[in-house]
Amino acid sequence: MSNCEICMNYFYDEDYECYTCAMDLDEDEMRHFIGGSFTRCPYFRPGDEYTIVRKQN
Repeated sequence: MSNCEICMNYFYDEDYECYTCAMDLDEDEMRHFIGGSFTRCPYFRPGDEYTIVRKQN
């Protein structure tokens, strides 16, 4: 499992029918993201879609 798979910025894009990053990645970051070697992402936020709900309760 990569860091992207547990990041809050990682979501399924129905238009492209694949998972993608919601952040605006530069060319080098995108190359690492597509290659699966994006281990030190500055935009990484651990959690999932239920993290916000847990904080509200």
